[in-house]
Amino acid sequence: MDALQSLLTGLAAAVTPVNLMWVFVGVLVGTVVGVLPGLGPITAIALLIPLTFGMEPTSGLILLCGIYYGAMYGGSITSILIRTPGEVASAVTALEGYEMARRGHAGPALATAAVGSFIGGSIAVLGLVFLSPVLVELATAFGAAEYAALLLGALLLTSTLMTGSRLKALVSILVGMALGVVGLDPQDTVPRWTFGSLELSDGLNIALIAMALFAVPEAIRHLALRERDVPERLSTQRAWMSREDLRLSAAPYARGTLIGFMAGLLPGLGPTLGSFASYAVEKKVALPERRKLFGRGAIEGVAGPETANNAGVGGAMVPMLALAIPGSATTALLLFVFQMYGLQPGPQLFTRSPDLVWTIIASMVIGNAMLLVLNLPMVRIFVQLLRVPPPLLYAGVLAFTFIGAYALTFSFYSLLVLLVIGLIGYALQETGFPLTPAILAAVLLPLLELNLRRALVISDGDWSTFVTRPISATILALVVAAVVVPLLLATRRKPAIE
Repeated sequence: MDALQSLLTGLAAAVTPVNLMWVFVGVLVGTVVGVLPGLGPITAIALLIPLTFGMEPTSGLILLCGIYYGAMYGGSITSILIRTPGEVASAVTALEGYEMARRGHAGPALATAAVGSFIGGSIAVLGLVFLSPVLVELATAFGAAEYAALLLGALLLTSTLMTGSRLKALVSILVGMALGVVGLDPQDTVPRWTFGSLELSDGLNIALIAMALFAVPEAIRHLALRERDVPERLSTQRAWMSREDLRLSAAPYARGTLIGFMAGLLPGLGPTLGSFASYAVEKKVALPERRKLFGRGAIEGVAGPETANNAGVGGAMVPMLALAIPGSATTALLLFVFQMYGLQPGPQLFTRSPDLVWTIIASMVIGNAMLLVLNLPMVRIFVQLLRVPPPLLYAGVLAFTFIGAYALTFSFYSLLVLLVIGLIGYALQETGFPLTPAILAAVLLPLLELNLRRALVISDGDWSTFVTRPISATILALVVAAVVVPLLLATRRKPAIE
């Protein structure tokens, strides 16, 4: 009851004209930035921090939080329309959303992404309000061994994201792992796959890899096709979801909210793992007739991940506010902003600065509603992007992609890396190798290596720590079951050879 009263008090402060203005500016700027390739929430927040120096702490934090979840939605727009994710967590949306757009269903895809973002973000904020103490205890129960087991399971199950050849999916995972291992060894600082280049010593930026493997191959393919793909891309239909679309999206909304929120709680994982995990779950639980549509434009593959995407934002705020442990790179930057204003997130923040904290939380509820109101009427406008002739459209995509890549490091070296990886991605795509497993492998491998080494250091090199700790042992058992059971079922279904 105290939490509800505090939230209502925060709402009263958040609906003042000044704070409403900053919420609107935040979600608008976030949406625009999310659309631009490579310029995700962390880049936008980093660039705008200097503008908040002279602002009141409440107004500055409301603005930056609005940019955070606005950018998480904005990244889905170009993922759906032109298969160019604005940031990494939106990459999985391109799998089904782009196929829906190609078949004239860009409107429903954008609408379900907007609704899912609103549902996931709003429920996650309520979870932040009412479940923080319990969820913080759950998050702190995860040590290095548990994280390593969870990440290993996610890596092993990556190939289930795709239809088609399992072998090609595994090759794609190996490509992603090769990209993820580039840079200095995190423990011994030994260069790995850097080819003597100082620029590669810091590793490859994940946003750069996502742009190179999604935007560049798709742009090259359409530019090579010239006008042959125009009729298909111009066949836009309705700009809203049908009753059947709503029915199919309802359960993914619920599952995506839970998965995204829980993934956001785990420090270091954030919304990215939540969106990929949600897609894998939706594909597993789909009925056989719906499962066949995955990879060809299943609306469940947009609804679940997009809901998980924004729910992960609320989840990532829990350990940041309650424990001062960032749940993602963006919340790590927000942690710095809190400290810049002389505020220290942690257990005492809710007692020392309750008015500020609850106003920010309430502004997130308002911001999610504002995002929905702002973006649903614009679905028809976004869809018109598909009417641009493909040569002009994808030349523009390449231009924005290169601008985004340059903005990540302000180095022409990143443009060279983008082009090289993009050409590799194009070659893989043209030969039937799925690119999404490569993205997830590149994201997961550094985290897996880091936590694996930590667990072994803590246990003095004893590998049994992964099976003697209850949570990690349970996770490993579930992973083994998820890998072995489908193989056994597939073997039993094969007809006996006479």
